[in-house]
Amino acid sequence: MRLVFAGTPEVALPSLEAIAASGHELAAVLTRPDAPAGRGRRLVRSPVGAWADERGIEVLTPEKPRDPEFQERLRQIAPDCVPVVAYGALVPPSALEIPKRGWLNLHFSLLPAWRGAAPVQHAVLHGDAVTGASVFELEAGLDTGPVYGTLTDQIRFNDTSGDLLERLAVEGAGLLVAVLDAIEAGTARAHPQPADGVSFAPKLTADDARIRWDDPAFAVDRRIRACTPAPGAWTTLRGDRLKLGPVRPVANGPSLPAGELLVERTQVLAGTATTPVMLGEVRAAGKKPMSATDWARGMRIQAGEKLA
Repeated sequence: MRLVFAGTPEVALPSLEAIAASGHELAAVLTRPDAPAGRGRRLVRSPVGAWADERGIEVLTPEKPRDPEFQERLRQIAPDCVPVVAYGALVPPSALEIPKRGWLNLHFSLLPAWRGAAPVQHAVLHGDAVTGASVFELEAGLDTGPVYGTLTDQIRFNDTSGDLLERLAVEGAGLLVAVLDAIEAGTARAHPQPADGVSFAPKLTADDARIRWDDPAFAVDRRIRACTPAPGAWTTLRGDRLKLGPVRPVANGPSLPAGELLVERTQVLAGTATTPVMLGEVRAAGKKPMSATDWARGMRIQAGEKLA
């Protein structure tokens, strides 16, 4: 089939590479416009756009997919299908109608669970044991279209959102190509999503990423892993913000009030509503990440000091 691939961040690259290596024709890519980045705020191409530039593939970067110029160019390219992975913009019905076989989205959850922008983060945050990926047909609703295929994956006890998303991106690339192959062969069958089991996964905010030390240790652990690497779990000490990497609940640790720090020779503990957690990486504002023990020594943490 003749394809236009729609995607923006690095998580889309495994699928893009799998499609390029398949028997399908990659006619162009659709990605978000160049965006300012770094201290100089210079415009930077998206990972998907940069990948296509290096290979001489046409790159489409409309401000919005409803732009008439973009839709006219898409008609000229005449794709049979538009596979989508983390494109980052809503596609209007007028654009959905252009490819003969529609738009197919690789979504990183087992639909209808965790519809929305942050399915992996919410699966980790809520303590799901199993997640996966789904390939479904885009329609006007939010991740509501019929599903062509799924895969499942266990969420490991130490998975961050970044770890899990990287794994699902690789596994999902094979699923997406398999569905495209089946559509071309005429053997693909899409099934409506069930009405039960619907949940939503909006983008996590900075407030979501603030650690609640009066939560149980397991919830503190999940929140930090869910927010790693983005938006980054954080707390404060002495009025200054700190970003924290993943922690480890300590089952038989000492009893500590919520947020209170205990600095020992080989570890730094913080109290929760239940047992304490052992801090891992700490990053103070404007500083490089460092181990919790090095950070605590430099800060000269006093007895009774608390994270908030």
